[in-house]
Parts: sequence; structure tokens; C-alpha cells
Amino acid sequence: MNSRCKEIRKEILKISHASGHGHIPSSFSVIEILYAIYDTIKHNPDEPLWEGRDVFILSKGHASLAHYCILAEFGYFDLKKVYTVGSFMSNFGCHADRLKVPGIEASTGSLGHGIGLAVGIAKAFKIKKTDRRVFVVIGDGEANEGSVWEAVMVAANLRLDNLTIIYDNNMSHLRGLQIHNPAEKFKAFGCEIAEVNGHDIDALKNEIVKKASVIRAIIAHTKKGFGSKTLIANHYQWHRKSPNDSELEELMKELDEETV
Repeated sequence: MNSRCKEIRKEILKISHASGHGHIPSSFSVIEILYAIYDTIKHNPDEPLWEGRDVFILSKGHASLAHYCILAEFGYFDLKKVYTVGSFMSNFGCHADRLKVPGIEASTGSLGHGIGLAVGIAKAFKIKKTDRRVFVVIGDGEANEGSVWEAVMVAANLRLDNLTIIYDNNMSHLRGLQIHNPAEKFKAFGCEIAEVNGHDIDALKNEIVKKASVIRAIIAHTKKGFGSKTLIANHYQWHRKSPNDSELEELMKELDEETV
């Protein structure tokens, strides 16, 4: 595991422990994905609304704690502020608000919502004839929403080659509608496909920089709760749970042992 990503996971655990908020397993599955995105795209932490920036949207908005910690890692704000997550008058809600948090491009949380926004922004960039790109992370469970596939269909029809979808394939949808072989599904909708280990930053970056003549879909194979055997084995139990003192100690130990 990348050393910085391990430290980010530790901060997520400590923030959740202190605040009583956060979707830890969902956040753990996208850490490397978000890190690779912000280490690759055009953006400026000192000027979050810079006109030349690329746009990233986290459509699976319940993983906001991961997004906050990644933004702090890349210099958008002090990580200490994130410890207020979910508290009264905090700018850091359990779902991110674009009007309150620097670097957040869209207020997401209603699953299936963010990808539609990404398609609209990508089309706007085409109209403006800019080379800015749009990246959106969606969850495999989120892909049970019909709006996801409607958005993909529109994007493919418009040939939005400036849009890249990263599909977090962490198998969290086992209790929902099964989406077998998502790469095949996206290809059928007209996307160019890539499949990678979603916890391999270099592999992710290699795919993120690529462009195509059509919409791209990167299938990132991940583990929900990656880094902790407890979270992986019990990700439904831990979906919205925060650790107590003893659980925090055990989960931190598992991250150090890197047994998964």
C-alpha cells in the first residue's frame, strides 16, 4: 500500500472515531482512485475556481470523508478542519457541499446524480471549445440506478471524449441488482474500456491520462474496506459505523500489518 494512502486511511479512522460520522469501507475503496486523479488532472489548490482546471465529481457522495482527506492532502485546506465533519455549523457535511468546501465541484449524495452533472459539464466544455476534461467516480451499487445508464447513453451519443468514468467495482452491490462484467456493459453503451487494479496508483494514472475518440470507462477493481481485514469481512456491518476506542486501535493495527 502506498504510504500516503495508508496515512490517509488512518486519518479517516481517527476522524470517524472523533466525530461519529463517515462511511469508512466505502471511503477506503476509493482512496487510491482519488489520489491518482488529483495527482494527474489539472487543478490548483491555491485557486480552486481556476478557469483552466479539469473537473472531478465524486458521484458516490457517501465517500465524502475520503474526498475531504484527499483534498487536504493536496493542499486545499488544513486536515484539522475535517475533524468537524457532521457537527453543527461545520462546512464538512456527511455529503459534500460545493458551496462550503474548496475543491468540491458538485454537491452529491443522491446516487446516480453526479454522473448526470458530469455529462452536462463535459458537454458545456465541448460547446466552449475548451480542452478541459471531466472525471467522475461512480459506485457499483450506485449503478443500480437507471439514471447512471441514461447518462452514459447520452454521453456516448454526444461522443464526449473529454469525459472519463471511473467505476468503483468493490462488489458492494451483492444485495442489489447484480452487474456482471461491467466492462462489457459499458462497451455495449459505446464506451472505450480499461480495467485496472483500483488500488494501484500508477496503473490508475496510466489510464487517467489517456484520451479517446469516445467516452472512456475505467473499471477499477477494488475491495470495500481495503487495508483492513475486519472492514473487508464485515463491510455491511461497518457501512455507517464509527469505531469505539478498542475498535480504532484494532483497525489501526490492521493497517500497519497490511494483511490484505
